[in-house]
Formats: sequence, structure tokens, C-alpha cells
Amino acid sequence: QLQLVESGGGLVQPGGSLRLSCTGSGVLLDRHVVGWFRQAPGKEREAVSCLGTSGGRTNFADSVKGRFTLSRDNAKNTVYLQMDMLKPAATAVYSCAKGSTFCGASVPIRRVQYDHWGRGTQVTVSS
Repeated sequence: QLQLVESGGGLVQPGGSLRLSCTGSGVLLDRHVVGWFRQAPGKEREAVSCLGTSGGRTNFADSVKGRFTLSRDNAKNTVYLQMDMLKPAATAVYSCAKGSTFCGASVPIRRVQYDHWGRGTQVTVSS
């Protein structure tokens, strides 16, 4: 059974960093696009970033460009979202998802389609 499990969330002060993990079971993540989303209370889900299957293609929402990065550890079947210089507005539940369409700078991040989702991990940025 395919599962995606997020971890690494927590409480961090403004300007701090967190690294979120998305670990797959029943699926090899290096063969699929993996995306990250966040949803704050009372707001719609927002696409944050996506990581392509080869060549390290990535795309990021404008609100996080230059502060968030993506990486893979294929041996651990895990994708990481490194979040630096965090702002209070980043407070949300962060979820990862397995993509079914292309991820790259040429495609608006909101147009990438996904077919499996994790349950999410809470990130709170507060002093």
C-alpha cells in the first residue's frame, strides 16, 4: 500500500530553519515528482514546491523562493524540504504528495497534478 509520511515539523522562531521529510512506502519516490503543500487555518491549500524525477528540476512558489530548497535521499526513499529564514506567515500544516505530471520551471507550480497525499506535519513559526 502506497503511503507518504511527513515528519520534521515543530515550533521555530522567526528567522529560524526546519527540515521536513517525506518518506515513501510502497512507492519509489525517485521515480516520481514529489510536491509540498501547506494549509494555514482558514486558508486554501497552497502549493509550495515540487521536485522532478531527473536532473534536479524544481519549482517553488514565489513566496518561498530563495529560502526553501529540495533534495532527495534515494537510499532512504525520502524527499526533504529545507526551510530557512522562516516567517510567521509560514505557519501551516505541510503535506507532501506524489505527482503525476511534469514539475519544472516552465510549468506553473499550481498546474502540477498529484494522486497520493500524506497526512501532514505542523509547522509553527512564532516567538
